Amino acid sequence: MNIYRQFLLLLTIVLLWSCKNQDTSDMHTYTNDLINETSPYLLQHAHNPVDWKPWNEETLALAKKENKLILVSIGYSSCHWCHVMEHESFEDTLVANFMNDHFINIKVDREERPDVDNVYMSAVELMTGRAGGWPLNAIALPDGRPIWGGTYFPKEDWMNSLEQVATAFNESPNSLVEFADKLASGIKTRDIVTPNPNKPKFEEDLIISSLSTWSKYWDKEEGGINRSPKFMMPNNYQFLLRYGHQTQDSTILNYVHTTLEKIALGGIQDQIGGGFARYSTDKKWHIPHFEKMLYDNAQLVSLYSDAYLGTQKELYKETVYQTLDFIAREMTTDEGGFYSAQDADSLTPEGELEEGAYYVWTETTLRTLLKEEYDLFASYYNINDFGKWKKDHFVLIRKDSDTDFAKTHDITLASLKEKRTHWKQILLRFRESNKERPRLDDKILTGWNGLMTKGYVDAYRVFNDQKFLDIALKNATFIVDNMIRKDGGLDRNYKNGKSAINGYLEDYASTIDAFIALFEVTADAFWLEKAKQLTDYTFTHFQNKENGMFFFTSDEDTNLISRNVAYTDKVIPASNSMMAKNIFTLSHYYLDKAYTQTAAKMLNNMQPEIDRSPTAFSNWLDLYLNYTSPYYEIVIVGPNAKEILTELNTYYIPNKLIAASTSESAQEIFEGRYLQNETLIYVCVNNACKLPVRSIPEALELIKS
Repeated sequence: MNIYRQFLLLLTIVLLWSCKNQDTSDMHTYTNDLINETSPYLLQHAHNPVDWKPWNEETLALAKKENKLILVSIGYSSCHWCHVMEHESFEDTLVANFMNDHFINIKVDREERPDVDNVYMSAVELMTGRAGGWPLNAIALPDGRPIWGGTYFPKEDWMNSLEQVATAFNESPNSLVEFADKLASGIKTRDIVTPNPNKPKFEEDLIISSLSTWSKYWDKEEGGINRSPKFMMPNNYQFLLRYGHQTQDSTILNYVHTTLEKIALGGIQDQIGGGFARYSTDKKWHIPHFEKMLYDNAQLVSLYSDAYLGTQKELYKETVYQTLDFIAREMTTDEGGFYSAQDADSLTPEGELEEGAYYVWTETTLRTLLKEEYDLFASYYNINDFGKWKKDHFVLIRKDSDTDFAKTHDITLASLKEKRTHWKQILLRFRESNKERPRLDDKILTGWNGLMTKGYVDAYRVFNDQKFLDIALKNATFIVDNMIRKDGGLDRNYKNGKSAINGYLEDYASTIDAFIALFEVTADAFWLEKAKQLTDYTFTHFQNKENGMFFFTSDEDTNLISRNVAYTDKVIPASNSMMAKNIFTLSHYYLDKAYTQTAAKMLNNMQPEIDRSPTAFSNWLDLYLNYTSPYYEIVIVGPNAKEILTELNTYYIPNKLIAASTSESAQEIFEGRYLQNETLIYVCVNNACKLPVRSIPEALELIKS
């Protein structure tokens, strides 16, 4: 009996232990290979009945071995229509069974693998003759060459398409191979940048012509381009802000500031918690597509910081601080990394996922929370027909500046700001306590982190707030410690201590830019040296020696049919335009002729393209300005160099690079310029240096002259 009881006790312990340690995947009806990934987007699909696999060598080899078509489905975690297609098709067992029987099914997070996305996006755009989008779905031969594709499909259309392609593969595979050959050639042709045979010659006429074309599409009432949806495109306005400032063109400056003010006042900015959504669905920047992307917010911080320097507009400063409050509160890890995105969809009170649910308000809720202050709040944030979205929901939007609103309502500006702070505290507290935040994409991407570090550096440069520099340094150190490999290359992603993807040119370009920016505010040569080391790595592993441009992927990445060359500026500037600017800047710091020639060659290659579509080449145009107008080197050497550096950085001088050293330095730009117990400011323009001066007013006078 005792033996029997001991056996039962032992059996009970074993069962309890096994339950405690049971893999959570056992609790789901289906679990596929994505369960082993770290991408939140891939993990969202880990329990689909579709036998999804990640993009890797093993999966591609399996397709060849089994001679099965590859179905590549590409999206990202905050993509609304990706969720819709998942629910309609990928969670349906009949659809899944057909996909599993006829295809090797691969899920790709486009943010982790933009190289894969580039190839299949090019294929879909060539096949359909239209701009692509996400979800992006393509079918490829077992060797990876695409033969069919599109974006979102309702379930019935999806099944019809799959059946037709599967039938064609079984009945006439040779015709598909023939088509794949032609399509692959077309994709490769897209990635060819023809070297400009003409000697580099940069003239302002190209900029004037480009602006003449571009300005026809400006919405001078609401800002942005005169259409909907409206994307913020920060780099477009960085260039226009700079050009308008340097040429004192009031038309351009008015357009830029109209755009920035309307965006800051609009519903596209989360008026309560800070942070910007990806784009506006309407012309007045009111109703956003609600996902918040790190790359948008990073670049907008830089843009609004620079815009503040030229205007001292309080709205711009508030926008920077509110955005960075959001980043610190919701998008930053304890280690100092930055998360990638927040979803557009969030839970309604009924528990249903719905776009924007976290951000919208009802009049009833607002009246209950704000009590006697509701009427003033409602006037300020337009709880009326102007601010209404759908049903009884409102997206907060402002019309007036604080100065105008205070005057209209006969209250002081200080009182209005105090009330607004109080309103935000009440609503943010309510939202945090009573609503579930949108899903967080918690992967860390090196390139996007570089953009955010640069945003923090720019905010520090302008507002001299030490906490911004501290956060920038923490993230930059995080990148050095976790993302730079022993061979000097970068990894793309990081999560839970793992980095599994080789870095892309985008990762190098934005990290180099951030490190240069850190040097320019700290005078710490460590960051400049890191920037140069990463740049030299790209010359070895990414550069096309024939035309001077850089491939998007390293020479170590070989499993795609084409090496993409990213040269058109989009929401994130092209990795080649970022690299060209980095190389131009480093050529001045290191007096490196190879750098000088490469930057000029890259820009020269783009000259035939720029005038055709200036909005797609705004970062190139920004570099172009360095060649067509005075470009200043400001070098400060001596014991008070850092203090002078900090003050000079508060002036908006976009056509400059700046370097400071408190001691004698062997670095090329400081060589021969140190004088003991003296702090000297050297101003050089277009390789001609003026006599050194000792004060900031004298230096500014040299720049003006």
